[in-house]
Amino acid sequence: MDTVNMTETIVAIGTRKGLWLARSADRQEWSLEGPHFLMSEVASVAIDTREGRSNVLAGVKSWHWGPTVQLSTDGGRTWTESAERAVAFPEDTDTALERVWQLTPDPNDPDVVWAGVEPHALFRSADRGATYELVRGLWDHPHRPTWEPGFGGGAVHTIVPEAGHPERLLVAMSAGGVYRSSDAGATWEPSNPGIRAYFMPDNEYPEYGQCVHKVARGQGEGELFAQNHKGVYRSGDNGATWDSIAEGLPTDFGFAILAHPRRPGVVWNVPVADDGERIPPGAQLQVQRSDDGGATWRMQADGLPSGSFTCVLRDAAAVDTGEPVGVYIGTRNGDVFASADEGESFTRIATQLPDVLVVRAAELS
Repeated sequence: MDTVNMTETIVAIGTRKGLWLARSADRQEWSLEGPHFLMSEVASVAIDTREGRSNVLAGVKSWHWGPTVQLSTDGGRTWTESAERAVAFPEDTDTALERVWQLTPDPNDPDVVWAGVEPHALFRSADRGATYELVRGLWDHPHRPTWEPGFGGGAVHTIVPEAGHPERLLVAMSAGGVYRSSDAGATWEPSNPGIRAYFMPDNEYPEYGQCVHKVARGQGEGELFAQNHKGVYRSGDNGATWDSIAEGLPTDFGFAILAHPRRPGVVWNVPVADDGERIPPGAQLQVQRSDDGGATWRMQADGLPSGSFTCVLRDAAAVDTGEPVGVYIGTRNGDVFASADEGESFTRIATQLPDVLVVRAAELS
């Protein structure tokens, strides 16, 4: 008897008041499940498909139990809920965990999961996300006491490992900038050359202190893309230097940035009109796509609403690994849009949810 390999696309949607999951066998028709963790904030989600898994991890903040990481091993259908604090600061730090902002499975080790948290810190799990230990190299960095909280709080919100190079790790934070490690997190150095901090008029290109909103790894050699508080950048040397790619965009402000999982130079930006207004440019919800590493841009908005005064936050956008690649965005007014053709057209797959904080997508067997 022939064996049929069935796959489904799953979109995990974390909000201010719980977690929802959208599922589809063809990325055309979608079913929506949830809420899980109703009335708890879900600021981070990771879908772990390494070694054929269907694990979903969620950074959940209960107003009764506090923040922790919850785990599902069946694609988010059921959860092993626990009041135990999977992530906690050691007693000698005299620090309390506020929120888990980022969960990132490591592509080089199937047991390692990284967690970025508020206040500014990085944790590492060696047991697939069950328990976490503080990365002392970043916590003890002499710059840490001077990192300022951004408008959303002071947190390590972006973690970018590099497949094939377990010694390399990049993190970004508000407002400290980009930091890199070349020894698997033992030591760290700021890596912001070329990134402007307009709010520091005495030194607009400081060593650190930039307000980075998101960093995505591209598929070109050493390729990274960054969306900052005013500024969109590309690096071709793993973040050692950065060049502006904002020319041609309707605005250089925004929160989210995405890179194609297979094709070098393909990047999506989700522009926001102004850092004061925080609405889509011209009230047209849109993504901007570049196929040449940010040299040129074009708007993709088919199926996205005009007369839109919402916003897409830094982690409320994702891509899957389908062919063509799927692109997903969630808004602060609770709508989630999906594209099965790399952004050429979008359909609404969820509406009237709470404020969307994080969107993650993956294909599960």
